[in-house]
Amino acid sequence: MSLFNSLYTPVSNDIVRRARDIKLLICDVDGVFSDGRIYLGNNAEELKAFHTRDGYGIKALRQAGVEVAVITGRNSAIVQQRMTSLTVPYIYQGQENKTAAFEELQQQLQLLPQQIAYIGDDLADWVVMQHCGLAVAVNDAHPYLVKHAHFVTSIPGGFGAVRELCDLLLISQDKFGLFDGSST
Repeated sequence: MSLFNSLYTPVSNDIVRRARDIKLLICDVDGVFSDGRIYLGNNAEELKAFHTRDGYGIKALRQAGVEVAVITGRNSAIVQQRMTSLTVPYIYQGQENKTAAFEELQQQLQLLPQQIAYIGDDLADWVVMQHCGLAVAVNDAHPYLVKHAHFVTSIPGGFGAVRELCDLLLISQDKFGLFDGSST
């Protein structure tokens, strides 16, 4: 793990062990893929910024055989468009109860809790994170998540935190550097 430690932040052997077992990464969107701010225009259009590094990480993870899903409380055409462009197959929007989507994914993919990672930024994510083998909070997450997560990214949400987690998973599973595609 010296590569990950030199790129980001030192991780414990426990985190490496947890990351090796991951077969599904579930992500919140607002505050994780974006910085959590929602821009509203005069004509009710909604804008969000997504980091291309996160996109590259998601595509690399999928190519390496790790499934990816998003579970978000809001509905947004922008999220649908971005996740579709990243070939994310499981997109759950408008989820007031994130646990139901989590349980559906777990059952559909026939995974054990220790095979699932979740990255979030606020208390609504904790209901799922506490059931995962690797619970990750972005650097600027709510203090409760930071305190209770297995791992906290060194990068804040919306600025490459998802990529950091993808790199952790890929390096732990000896699959880092195999992807040569784009982040579009």
